[in-house]
Amino acid sequence: MRTTLDLPEELVKEAMEVTKCKTKTELMKVALENIIVKEKIKHLKNYYGKVSLDIDLDLMRER
Repeated sequence: MRTTLDLPEELVKEAMEVTKCKTKTELMKVALENIIVKEKIKHLKNYYGKVSLDIDLDLMRER
């Protein structure tokens, strides 16, 4: 998909240096992938302590 973006040049240069990306396209792919992963982790954290697993550890250790 082709898209035109107006991005701050300094921000793009710094991001390319930090990520070692060689092209702006590669940089945008890395950035989008990172955003997706970060959001998925944030949503998973909402379940912390809310999932109840009925596991008998003593029974499992006997196996």
